[in-house]
Amino acid sequence: MVPVLYETDLKSLPLIHRGKVRDIYAVGDDHMLIVTTDRLSAFDVILPTPIPGKGAILTEVSNYWFDYFRDTIPNQVSDMTLEQAIPDAAEREQVEGRAVIVKKLKALPIEAIVRGYIIGSGWKDYQNSGMVCGIKLPEGLQLADKLPQAIYTPSSKAAVGEHDENIDFEATVKLIGEDLAGQIRDVSLKLYQEAAQYALPRGIIIADTKFEFGVDEDNCLTLIDEALTPDSSRFWLAETWRPGSNPQSFDKQYVRDYLETLDWDKTPPGPELPEDVVNNTTAKYQEALERLTAKQS
Repeated sequence: MVPVLYETDLKSLPLIHRGKVRDIYAVGDDHMLIVTTDRLSAFDVILPTPIPGKGAILTEVSNYWFDYFRDTIPNQVSDMTLEQAIPDAAEREQVEGRAVIVKKLKALPIEAIVRGYIIGSGWKDYQNSGMVCGIKLPEGLQLADKLPQAIYTPSSKAAVGEHDENIDFEATVKLIGEDLAGQIRDVSLKLYQEAAQYALPRGIIIADTKFEFGVDEDNCLTLIDEALTPDSSRFWLAETWRPGSNPQSFDKQYVRDYLETLDWDKTPPGPELPEDVVNNTTAKYQEALERLTAKQS
């Protein structure tokens, strides 16, 4: 079992940013080290309780998808090895199995969200307006229903501790230009649809997901951050999915559901998680990894 890591403390590399889940270090001028910790955020609040092994699982799942889609879109992963980035073996051990060396790119200020099923905030939006993020949907849909076709509902990237905001496609055009905005929309839908088709025979419905992108010096669109993980997606157990009910999940929705039972106003500090919630969350993430990659972690 990978040791629990809530926060990194690397002395040999300069820390650039500590996000909700990832710690990012500079590796020279052209590369970065991204370490996926065992921190978990819910409702945009970093919880004080780590989920053991979560960072290693997310790293393995992301790397699997980056490789799977390597012919569809370039990704951030570099050829540089962890040994080259962190020569000191003792320090390297702290992040082994949960660190990726990536090319330094310009991140774009958009979360590219694709929804194939109606759940969560989309379900609340639909109940109130018959729409999701301004997109009109058919009448009579039930909770967790499959949509006639997947929809692209981008949001703006918020700082740590702040909430992302849903925006429409036109707003993304204003942010990054029509060409890049169109590329992000089209490739996000393609990645989601292909991943959903891949996952279904393995017993997982990918209800929705988010992607993040950057550009290199040639303005080439590149997939960054994470891809199709239990942190960035809703994974449902296909065999128990029924429209009209809340599906069993392999993702942090399990933690969100627990938090909804508490008297907590969804602002920092977040509450501690009980041991059974922590253990069940680890088990769900592990099962998602094994089903998607057919590997044991």
